[in-house]
Amino acid sequence: MGRWEPNARERLAEAALGLYGERGYEQTTVAEIAKRAGLTERTFFRHYADKREVLFAGSRDLQELFVRAVADAPENAAPIDALALGLHAVCAVFADRRPFARARHAVITANAELRERELIKLASLSAALADTLRLRGVAEPAASLAAEAGVSVFKVGFERWIAAAEDRDLAQLVREALTELRAVAAGS
Repeated sequence: MGRWEPNARERLAEAALGLYGERGYEQTTVAEIAKRAGLTERTFFRHYADKREVLFAGSRDLQELFVRAVADAPENAAPIDALALGLHAVCAVFADRRPFARARHAVITANAELRERELIKLASLSAALADTLRLRGVAEPAASLAAEAGVSVFKVGFERWIAAAEDRDLAQLVREALTELRAVAAGS
């Protein structure tokens, strides 16, 4: 093998998801992932800290994108409107990733350790959004409530988006979930 492996990160992620789906997360080794990707274990560890990180590698970037979009919202935007801008930015990342998202979700829901990691990731996202809203001048508990609501809207839209029979795009489903949240909050 040469020193430079084109698309190594993507090849490793694809190989890992395939093996996790076939054999289960616990039964899959890093050596098997690397072999299926046509790479070495050393290359795997250049891209991922461990086999779990294949599933969570983009979490930090996604959180930064969401937070930045909320922070950059117009100064006079209501908290929920600032979060809507963040949601819109995040949805764009998933545009062509539905098969990956479905496979990833199936692996995570089948494993208690991975479900816990996913919950920690979402809690971290909510905390970062609440911090951002507080920096925008939103008082407590409104900042925390709005941040939790924004994460919930994303979760509801995402879970609908990865459903087997769903063909609408994530942005549409998130907008619908946000509209429902607004209706619930308004008492309609």
